[in-house]
Amino acid sequence: MTLINSETSLIDISVGGMTCASCVGRVEKALNKVPGVVNASVNLATESARIQVLGGTALEPLLRRAVRDAGYEPRSQLQADAAMNVSPWEGFAHVAWGAALSLPLVLPMLGDLGGQHWMLPAWLQFALATPVQFVLGARFYKAGWHALKALSGNMDLLVALGTTAGWTLSVWLWWRAAPGSMPHLYFEGSAVVVTLVLLGKWLEARAKQQTTSAIRALHALRPETAHWMGPDGYVDVPLAEVLVGDALVVLPGERIPVDGVVLEGETQVDESMLTGESQAVVKIAGQTLTGAAINGEGRVTMRVTAVGQETVLAQIIRLVEDAQAVKAPIQRLVDQVSAVFVPVVIGVALITFAAWLLQGALFETAVIHAVAVLVIACPCALGLATPAAIMAGTGVAAQHGILIKDAQALELAHQVDTVAFDKTGTLTLGQPRVTEMWAVCAAEQAHGLAVAAGLQSGSEHPLARAVLSMAHRQGVTALTCTQARSRSGRGVEAEIQGRNYAMGSLAWMQAEGLDLAPWQAQVARMYAQGATVSALSERAPQGWVLLALFAFGDEPKPGAAQALAALRQRGLRLVMISGDNVAAANAMAVRLGLRPEAGEVRAEVLPADKAALIHQLKEGGHIVAMVGDGVNDAPALAAAHVGMAMGTGTDVAMHAAGITLMRGDVALVADALDISARTVAKIRQNLFWAFAYNVAGIPLAALGFLNPVLAGGAMALSSVSVMANALLLKRWTARPSTR
Repeated sequence: MTLINSETSLIDISVGGMTCASCVGRVEKALNKVPGVVNASVNLATESARIQVLGGTALEPLLRRAVRDAGYEPRSQLQADAAMNVSPWEGFAHVAWGAALSLPLVLPMLGDLGGQHWMLPAWLQFALATPVQFVLGARFYKAGWHALKALSGNMDLLVALGTTAGWTLSVWLWWRAAPGSMPHLYFEGSAVVVTLVLLGKWLEARAKQQTTSAIRALHALRPETAHWMGPDGYVDVPLAEVLVGDALVVLPGERIPVDGVVLEGETQVDESMLTGESQAVVKIAGQTLTGAAINGEGRVTMRVTAVGQETVLAQIIRLVEDAQAVKAPIQRLVDQVSAVFVPVVIGVALITFAAWLLQGALFETAVIHAVAVLVIACPCALGLATPAAIMAGTGVAAQHGILIKDAQALELAHQVDTVAFDKTGTLTLGQPRVTEMWAVCAAEQAHGLAVAAGLQSGSEHPLARAVLSMAHRQGVTALTCTQARSRSGRGVEAEIQGRNYAMGSLAWMQAEGLDLAPWQAQVARMYAQGATVSALSERAPQGWVLLALFAFGDEPKPGAAQALAALRQRGLRLVMISGDNVAAANAMAVRLGLRPEAGEVRAEVLPADKAALIHQLKEGGHIVAMVGDGVNDAPALAAAHVGMAMGTGTDVAMHAAGITLMRGDVALVADALDISARTVAKIRQNLFWAFAYNVAGIPLAALGFLNPVLAGGAMALSSVSVMANALLLKRWTARPSTR
């Protein structure tokens, strides 16, 4: 369960027994009737329900009872995990038995084509078809009965009605036949339809397993045990017993059990399961280790920092599961259609029966055509079209280092025409260094650096870290400051040794009354070099007095310029957002291949104004994606149509974004847009064929061009084809132009 806010929460329930889009609608209807439910969304492909409720988990027993009363099985987490990990051959025994019993019934039909008459006696046809109809087909009667009790319909009801009508007609014709005669019976039609539907459901289940392979692969990355470091050396303990703060030993070639930091040793770690990047990363003492990554040739000791659901791997699994469980907006159309689909089909079957009788057809002929309508009209393909593609798309994205936690973001991303980038940490390395410190009084430079380091000692801002790094390199000790007051996006002010100092952007310091006129030559020189410039000042009786100027420089990320060029080739508009001054922002933009003269740079943008800028772009009619990494990017990420957070950034940014790029690689932006386009294309293809199949198939069956056997085969083929089409997404690879 995941909290939404202080009043509502989410409850996830695994649901067994659903077979088509109508089942989804029935479960949703039952759940939404439970008092306290705000909204219920059911996913056929994941066989799960996500319910937003008022209050806590006290409603869960009522929700599970509602699922059961609707005729479906509310499964425990253990049962859900078991269902996810069943053998690919699970359920094939029913198909095999159905084929074995149906084949003798079909052979005489094949013999007739060659002029051979192998018709089996009526009693033997009855003996072969009845177990198929009522033993192997029992699942259809059970689920269909529950649907009838709920005054609704589903695929099972259509199959049960159609095959029972064919079986009953055959028994009636056999009973009415004259002694010694051989009437034409339809036992083979009912038996083969049941067998084909069972085959289709088995193939569909196998395909579903493949769509969830990304989740299963992530679960499989967890090692079973860890080497716990005790007073007498290390001992193997179950992973569930590892606690935060424990010391663990990781041997060469093993998977790192949980998240932590290196205490001793040096190694290289393969983090491709997180980032999609196969290149090993060097890890030394003090650096972080991520659970499930593969240790290289070094033996290291680590201190545990996160276990269980708090590890990075658990969060990744949760994000992918959330994306696959959430219903895409396009699915609403399918839900509206499926809600009335089965009753309409039953009505069409009755009209078909009556119309053939009115045309003078035999009673048995009218029944057969009505049965064909019932059998071919299964809405399975409709129910699977969208979730199957969403699951395959999010799965392949996760394998390439792109975590999509919002199905709406996946559906919208292909429409993006404008991509806005935060500069620092997104397009650049985000590790600026002090390229120059110019002091008004050269003799006071060391003191000025000590003051600046003291002001920045409590900040995590990249520029603050650059100042502290410079002080460390020069052996300067930061002075202790008191009454520090941070000015968001501007700078910091504090008291040091009884005197007031401030350090921040030139625009802020000038607004506070600092006169920079005497130092314009120095400022202009630093700006000309593309530097970000900050001023260190002291408050005097006459106002702020300049002590020193600091010039900061950053470097573009490797491959960022090529990635931006690839996005431009896709016809996208690019915008870089920076808090730097215009000259510094433009200088970096030119290095990245952006065009300041074309309005692709927005400089001197305060953190609070980033979201307003995104809204401004949206109001211009653009579909906007925002790419960022910092806490101050979170409002803009949330404001954009599609937010993409760098996985190397902050947790706040990643929670605000619908898509997380685990490598922090700008090239992944194009990859995410491409996966979105491919996924939406698959959704549209699936929906087209699912609708087209029913639009074409039902009239053909009603007009007598399809018998029940062909209708059953076509129905099974439709569901399997939709799943197979979605699985083609698993073959997706990044375009060479994005690398």
